[in-house]
Amino acid sequence: MPPPPDYTNVPPAYSTVPPAYSAVPPAYVAAPPAVTSSGLSETAAAAIAYLTIIPAIIFLVLEPYNKMPLVRFHSWQSIGLCVAAFVLQVIITFAEIFTHFVPGIILLFSLIHLVIGLGLFLVWLFLILKASKGEWYKLPVIGDFAEKQARS
Repeated sequence: MPPPPDYTNVPPAYSTVPPAYSAVPPAYVAAPPAVTSSGLSETAAAAIAYLTIIPAIIFLVLEPYNKMPLVRFHSWQSIGLCVAAFVLQVIITFAEIFTHFVPGIILLFSLIHLVIGLGLFLVWLFLILKASKGEWYKLPVIGDFAEKQARS
């Protein structure tokens, strides 16, 4: 078996250590975590309030968000939109039940449900977009109520 190579006989190019690498690096000290004031930005919280009725209620209860007028406005408008959509669907369903004996009325009410659902979906997306931009877009009746609640 051959003897191990002689590592003391290093070529001259590798024998000098550059000055930048000769010093021992300082010990790593972790920086303290950055402190954020409230977690979510005001526009993000306003947009999230439209996802369901639950975040809207949570934002009205939690401390940093219930002080922000934009978040309060969009939370109240989201709750109002959910209530209005529910009432509208209940009215259409009762009208469908009371007129179920008319031939072909099921197709008409199916189309009505589809159009109302698509319209509500588009309004919902539009409101999320407006809230994410920080705009105070008011729906006709619900927006006035939401603005009054947000400013009080």
